[in-house]
Amino acid sequence: MEHLTRAGRYTPPADGNPNSYVEHIRSAALSLGTYSIPAGGLDDQVPHAEDEVYVVLAGRAMFTGAGTVVPVGPGSVLSVPAGEEHRFQDVSEDLAVLVVFAPPYSGRAG
Repeated sequence: MEHLTRAGRYTPPADGNPNSYVEHIRSAALSLGTYSIPAGGLDDQVPHAEDEVYVVLAGRAMFTGAGTVVPVGPGSVLSVPAGEEHRFQDVSEDLAVLVVFAPPYSGRAG
């Protein structure tokens, strides 16, 4: 058992990056991390080779996936299949999102 006290906390981007990703867990089956985008920031991700589940813990934005745009805020849960184009946009409050990748995040485009 591992108690993840820092998972889901907003982490400001560093080194000129538009956003931040901090991995908390990696196993053979999945990985879990916190993805943070500052208010007014840019989500520059590309489709991933893994299925994803997003759980919004803080902030507000719009989310585009599968040709649909939805508002997201604390408590929103989104599922994105591997290879699907998606992104957060119009980030109006600092966004902190738990991300579960299955299989574990590889960094490869899907």
